[in-house]
Amino acid sequence: MGSEQRPGLGWHLWEALAGRVPVIGVAKSRFHGTPGETEVFRGTSRSPLFVTSVGLPLEEAKGDIRGMAGAHRIPTLLKEVDRLSRSG
Repeated sequence: MGSEQRPGLGWHLWEALAGRVPVIGVAKSRFHGTPGETEVFRGTSRSPLFVTSVGLPLEEAKGDIRGMAGAHRIPTLLKEVDRLSRSG
């Protein structure tokens, strides 16, 4: 949740999964109300990713995203998921 504590898509997914699976959200743009502590810098990028989580501590989620494979801002796996979701 952002600073306004309004549930987002990840929260609704977590609830639909009955809280059994942690959910990590990653965005390229800051949503209104997203706190500054969600920023994650990868590679040499000067633009952050915005990471949120439910079901696990934020710092752990941020570490997971930092540790994903790929030398650039967007981890390789997330880039592939994005590509596949857009290809129909």
